[in-house]
Amino acid sequence: MSSAAVSSPVSAGFWLRRALMRNRGALIAAIVLAILLFIVDWVSAGPLTYFDVSFLSSGGATSALAAIGQTIVILSGGFDLSAGAVISLVNVVLASSMDPMAPGASVMLWTTVGIGVGMAVGAFNGFFIAVLRMQPIVVTLSTMFILQGVTLLVMDKPGGFVSPDLGTFYLGDAITGWLPMPLVVIGVVLLAWFWLKRTRFGTALYAVGSDTDSAAAVGINVVLVRFAVYVIAGGCYGLAGVFISAQTGSGDPLVGNPLLLSMFAAVVVGGTRLGGGQGGPVGTVFGAYILMIVVNILLVLNVSAYYSTIAEGTILVLAALAGSISHASVLAVQLRAARARLAAWRAGILPSQLERADRRLKIAGSSHGPRGPASPRPAFHLRNAETLRYALPAYVCLLVIIIVTQVWLGRAILNPGYWNSLLVLSSFLAVLALGQGTVILTGGLDLSVPWTIGISGIILAGMVNGSDAALVYALPVVLLMACAIGFANGFGIVYLGISPIVMTLATNGILQGFALLYSQGTPAGFSSPLLRWFMTGKLGLLTPVVLLMVVFVVAAVLLLGRTPFGRRVYGIGNGLRAARLSGIGVERTLILVYMLSAVCAAVVGIMLTGFSGQASLGMGDDYLLPSIAVVVVGGALITGGRGHYLGMLGGVLLLTALQMLLAGTTLPYATRAILYGLVVLGAVMALRERRLQ
Repeated sequence: MSSAAVSSPVSAGFWLRRALMRNRGALIAAIVLAILLFIVDWVSAGPLTYFDVSFLSSGGATSALAAIGQTIVILSGGFDLSAGAVISLVNVVLASSMDPMAPGASVMLWTTVGIGVGMAVGAFNGFFIAVLRMQPIVVTLSTMFILQGVTLLVMDKPGGFVSPDLGTFYLGDAITGWLPMPLVVIGVVLLAWFWLKRTRFGTALYAVGSDTDSAAAVGINVVLVRFAVYVIAGGCYGLAGVFISAQTGSGDPLVGNPLLLSMFAAVVVGGTRLGGGQGGPVGTVFGAYILMIVVNILLVLNVSAYYSTIAEGTILVLAALAGSISHASVLAVQLRAARARLAAWRAGILPSQLERADRRLKIAGSSHGPRGPASPRPAFHLRNAETLRYALPAYVCLLVIIIVTQVWLGRAILNPGYWNSLLVLSSFLAVLALGQGTVILTGGLDLSVPWTIGISGIILAGMVNGSDAALVYALPVVLLMACAIGFANGFGIVYLGISPIVMTLATNGILQGFALLYSQGTPAGFSSPLLRWFMTGKLGLLTPVVLLMVVFVVAAVLLLGRTPFGRRVYGIGNGLRAARLSGIGVERTLILVYMLSAVCAAVVGIMLTGFSGQASLGMGDDYLLPSIAVVVVGGALITGGRGHYLGMLGGVLLLTALQMLLAGTTLPYATRAILYGLVVLGAVMALRERRLQ
């Protein structure tokens, strides 16, 4: 009896400490949220009222609901980049389907429709990811562009009608003057999560996120769990789309796009571990409201709204860094390695400080004596069998597209103007393919491409402002800025241990904010005449940029195929640990890879400014998926280690020729995004099947 009485408090204390450690992220987020609410109360004109609480609860509800779905996906070890596009699709479906002449609308009916649309998209993602075992990043990125195209087909500009009944229900009070309905909706979703977490599915979800192989070994149906995860997440996105429709009262095909950055930031701030197996939606809800309140505090302090994406991106990086700090974290390992290198330098035993002597083993007969006959060099197709296997399909499809263009539109094969236009329009993606392709070869991904392009073009146009002489200093400034962007990405990934997707997504948001601040929402300046001539003029039958692209392609092939840097890139992509053991400077190489990607994006920003005559906000938005698509279609493996620049160039020419073919038809512009997404999915699936064979 006495021993039981003694052990009971000890057991209770142990379980309490364990629970606190397991929910540490959510507890920290709750404390930060409480502090921010105190700050809001302090900087406001008066104490917080129920109206203020209701306003804040509705302001962060959409992001919180969507981030709950994203959390469930991340807990399983995945990523979902299509969440914002699902929200936009649900919004336009509701706005275009509700009858403005009807006296009322069924809230439950339209809520079910929105959730159903989201779950259908989730099932689409789940099929490719769980059943076909394709990479979540590629699948959901492709789905994002497909959905953006479908959304534009449903509604190509803001408008439509959402019944006021929806707003009255979701934005009103559950208990008048005491409890706002947005908090009730979030509470119901969290209660459903608590129930789900205690089922066998909930246990399996955490097991799959922690270690997929171990989960499969103990009999968990990994395919079913992953499929269900994306369906459930899609339902959360659909509910978020319903809620934002209630807020806006109309439709907007772009309404969900800005939510992606804040969604990931909310997940990370809430304590969920990227990679899966730890965390939960409760902390995510706190994280969503933390971000919303930070933005509101900036507005109360009369700070420009352009700082919002900078704040979100910075918080995302800091939260990801704070969540990964431990004795075994990348940052801790790098600090210990730096301390060891410093100690070795002081002792004079660094490799660079030792005597340079040839310590290689001597092999008998290697330098003297007769040698046997030299082996005949294999034929070209044997030496390059793997490259041809994966790169040739893009060129075969290109030939088919050109023949179809000739048959359908005419004036293609024998028309010099067609070939010149094809090469000029391909030049942008050809440059991006080198940067993004090199990143992909190392197993990473660069999501900061869009606003690296945008800010480069905006700064160049503002500095040049029609002057050829200004190019002398404007071009180096833009390229040096790109090097700094790439270095920041590489440093965060290599030395801080932040996921490439999270780091580059945060950088993209930060660059967007800086671009808006620099231009004050309206980019000024225009291209110089020389740059304009370079992109649109003529030297005989060719535009000058075509001649430069020939040189660029040769340099790119040599860089990846004939230099130590290229060999190090492939070595890292084929195995990070093996690369380290073989003496490759992994950290230095990865930083150079991301710097190369940023420089390539900046060059495209410069080229686009010359091509269009001026820069514009969002000028790089249309190049994210294509920059990945051309690499994948060209035969590169999205997980790294396999690919050739000539294959990527084939993907560039193929997608550009396809774009030119579509431009000559009566198909709407939205079909281009849909087609890009379908082409990437098809290419990844086809190349995956070849690899398995």
